[in-house]
Amino acid sequence: MQALIALVAGLLFGIGLLLSGMANPTKVVGFLDLAGSWDPSLALVMAGAIGAALPAFTMARKRSTAWAGCALALPSATQIDAPLVLGSLTFGVGWGLAGYCPGPALVSLGTGSAPAVVFVLAMIAGMAIHAWLTRPRA
Repeated sequence: MQALIALVAGLLFGIGLLLSGMANPTKVVGFLDLAGSWDPSLALVMAGAIGAALPAFTMARKRSTAWAGCALALPSATQIDAPLVLGSLTFGVGWGLAGYCPGPALVSLGTGSAPAVVFVLAMIAGMAIHAWLTRPRA
């Protein structure tokens, strides 16, 4: 049952990314180009996503299990520290240069986009480097 819920949620998320234009790097770069011909339409998509997620996260904080029955663990960190800032900057630079963030890049793999393949391979390499750098030392 959990796999079916995950599949439906992933398909819904992917369809939403495609319909909103978030999987189109040109549209994303247009949104990020504040000094050029700025396209504010993705701001509405983000505002809608925040509006939909806020009640869900508010309800989730009151629960210990997900609707599928598995454990529900929300992030508990509240401090802004150097790893958070560095990670945010790295994410933002990558998003601005490539026009992709992880979700839309994975959706774009389904279209056979060569830039999405390169981005996802670079993302996997970055995740591996992070895991290697932050691994527990013996």
